[in-house]
Amino acid sequence: MCTMIAHQVKILGCGKSGADWFEVREANVSYDHPYELSLEHALNIDFVNEALGPGARVAVELSIEGARQLVKTIQAVLAQADQQGVLEDRPLAAVTSPARTGA
Repeated sequence: MCTMIAHQVKILGCGKSGADWFEVREANVSYDHPYELSLEHALNIDFVNEALGPGARVAVELSIEGARQLVKTIQAVLAQADQQGVLEDRPLAAVTSPARTGA
């Protein structure tokens, strides 16, 4: 049975599909049937940029325990960065990094 549980959140990030990086603007999060994972239901996350079409997508399917561990780990990393005083969303100066140029 489909759960029909799905939410979308606007985000700022980058995703890699094949050899190319693209701007990620949304994350679609659902708890429903996975496409590939051999479970009846899974936590499914699609990182997308709808403006770029269906190819601008990175999909992840997680078991319940895997999803819970990921949430805990993300929270722990953010808490540690906050404790160290380095938690910020600050744009970089207009310098092109090797990762952005493919070098």
